[in-house]
Amino acid sequence: MICPFCSMKDTKVIDSRLVANGGQVRRRRECIMCHERFTTFEMAELVMPRIVKRDGSREPFNEDKLRAGMLRALEKRPVSTEQIEEQINRINSSLRATGEREVASELIGNLIMDALKTLDKVAYVRFASVYRSFKDIREFGEEIARLDDQDKPTG
Repeated sequence: MICPFCSMKDTKVIDSRLVANGGQVRRRRECIMCHERFTTFEMAELVMPRIVKRDGSREPFNEDKLRAGMLRALEKRPVSTEQIEEQINRINSSLRATGEREVASELIGNLIMDALKTLDKVAYVRFASVYRSFKDIREFGEEIARLDDQDKPTG
């Protein structure tokens, strides 16, 4: 690490701690030359796959778009921010776990619908109606009936 005070290339770590729930390492460093101290933060860089849209175009994964879509569906629903963030983290992990450089946007849509189905059925139907472009009330009814069938105990 280069010293921000004298630009010396040799610094030593005096203290390291986990911060941000273990997602970052905070390091106190001291310059060997000028003895100034400074703090650095280190975190893993996780590469997300690019998204292949339905029209064939490609774009970088955007977690803000994912979050916005979920929040729109969950608007005025009794779901905590922590629950939403937990599902977003699960979706991110699922995307990274594919090991692919590119994934179809349909995969993300399906992951979002699965997450919403566990969080709130109303939000799920809201999202599905836009994502699947429901054309009339019959399609809403069919989707709700499918949800009801999945909730019924088998046996």
